[in-house]
Amino acid sequence: MDDQGRLPGRSDREIPPEAIAGSLVRGKVGADVTAEQAREAARLTGLFLLSTLRAELGSLDRVTSVLKVFGMVNCAPGFTATPAVIDGCSDLLVRVFGRETGAHARSAIGVAELPFDICVEIEMIVAAG
Repeated sequence: MDDQGRLPGRSDREIPPEAIAGSLVRGKVGADVTAEQAREAARLTGLFLLSTLRAELGSLDRVTSVLKVFGMVNCAPGFTATPAVIDGCSDLLVRVFGRETGAHARSAIGVAELPFDICVEIEMIVAAG
């Protein structure tokens, strides 16, 4: 599932764009957006991911492991603290699921552009029973 709340092949599970439009943090981290604002955007993205996951599974209790998080940060030239930004999502997942289930592999990369000028985009892979 992606940060827009879409599950592969499940358009009926999308979060309506109007529900998230006001929550999008836009701009380049290190220029238009501070690292702390971007970290909060990553936390909010994690909440959107959890909401979508709960809608799909019926309960977050079905999650047996958060396997991987892949975070992309819309960076201004010279901004290199991408892991600190994606910590906003990673820390949330550990808080929600506990270290045993919520600790995960992670990649955090800086990119030149993201769709709609959002400052972070995050993908998550989980195992569920």
